[in-house]
Amino acid sequence: MRTLAALAATALVFIPALVVPGTATATRGIDWGACTDQSFVEAGAECGHLSVPLDHDDPTGRQVQIAVSRVKHKVPSSQYQGVLVTVSGGPGGSGLPFTTLGSQVPGRAAEAYDWVSFDPRGVGASKPALSCDPGYMTHNRPHYVPRNQADEAAWLARTRKYAKDCGAKNDPALLANIKTTDNARDIDLIRAALGVRQVSLYAVSYGTYVAQVYSALFPSRVRRLVMDSSVDPRDVFYRINLNQNIAMNRNLRAWMDWVARYDSVYHLGATPSWVRQTYEAQLKKLAAAPAGGLVGPSEMADAFIPAEYSQASWTTVAEAFASLVAGDWNPVKELFEAVQGPGNDNGYAVYLATQCTDVRWPAKWEQWRADAWRTYRQAPDFTWLNTWYNAPCLDWPVQAGTPVNIDGTGVPSALLVVETEDGAEPFPGSIEVRKRFPGASLVALPGGTSHATTLSGNTCVDSKIADYLLSGALPARLQGDRPDTTCAPPPLPVPAGA
Repeated sequence: MRTLAALAATALVFIPALVVPGTATATRGIDWGACTDQSFVEAGAECGHLSVPLDHDDPTGRQVQIAVSRVKHKVPSSQYQGVLVTVSGGPGGSGLPFTTLGSQVPGRAAEAYDWVSFDPRGVGASKPALSCDPGYMTHNRPHYVPRNQADEAAWLARTRKYAKDCGAKNDPALLANIKTTDNARDIDLIRAALGVRQVSLYAVSYGTYVAQVYSALFPSRVRRLVMDSSVDPRDVFYRINLNQNIAMNRNLRAWMDWVARYDSVYHLGATPSWVRQTYEAQLKKLAAAPAGGLVGPSEMADAFIPAEYSQASWTTVAEAFASLVAGDWNPVKELFEAVQGPGNDNGYAVYLATQCTDVRWPAKWEQWRADAWRTYRQAPDFTWLNTWYNAPCLDWPVQAGTPVNIDGTGVPSALLVVETEDGAEPFPGSIEVRKRFPGASLVALPGGTSHATTLSGNTCVDSKIADYLLSGALPARLQGDRPDTTCAPPPLPVPAGA
């Protein structure tokens, strides 16, 4: 389930919001102090760390530190709605950028809550932070699509070494305790440290799976629950990635269709097939001679991932593509570096530490290979990219566990939101979550291809979120496995000069 940390954080900029030394005061187990991020300061946030057990089965044993932030409510106590915890995507996405998310809720709904955000264990400002090989996401890597046995062997050697480095450079006990269940239990300790009986949750992308697990483990402690772009609990995580390959590839084709409409701006082809030919020609050119010795076909494929996640990225990716065709490869290089973050593998290390240990993956490379080539026939642009991204799970140094059975019958209500052509978390996942949460209502955006876009200015969606947070009001639940109401997705972007 490749939800890149930079994208899963919904494009919010992350600057570690560490406590200023000497300003902290102890409050119910959290050492609160001043934040250093200016946007957090302007929002009136406070920041701190909470000590939690490394192993929740050994509560008095070794501890790790969870970085936490809070923006307090601004309404009278008679209107106070309690604590709302935001749950970030990934796995591996920083949660602290969501500190200011409440400011995007229309009306006064956000002011009725304490908005609490956190970096999951191993991530960002939480301590210790995982890292395995900061140079792994480097330039000019092997060709994603194996052209021969040597390409396949090169990637298997790379992924095997990454898994080995993770085991060598990190405490095995830490690697064994970064499961989704650990994140869910950390949320419950945040709740306890804040001295409240219940919390509301606002979860996006992978964070929706954390919320599902929390709801299964602690149903009576969930007050209200918003899930944007829900993980399909049936398929964690190997089959989710196979499904994602097809959905992401479809969205790349949708972007190419859009590019063709604006050939007068981008000059990449006046038909989708022409744009496709231009794309494939550039891949072949870079395979023969990486641009600047840095940007090969694998880097180009990664640079185009934002277009598969969000229509808001379509113009940026198209401009970089046009520059590449015109001979300037720097914009594609910059996009690749923004997506993969060479020199910092924290998000990727945590992604694998969670997904590889939440559930057992197929143990034989032969099955991975067969499934990849089968899926490749439908999704040639994303399948092998995603296969190699997850392949360290073949050799992960700690044992996998058993996933929690997701049962939302004990949760009184939930609001689900999804764009029906979401590539990262395909639409059937939200339908399945709705089935498992009888108190849930699902808002669908038909035809939208973007991922995790709530509170980004869609009045129809955002007003429903505000109403639910303020009063608990939900769209009426309909019969059958379908959305309960719809909102129009944002209009497609129009490039400058069109």
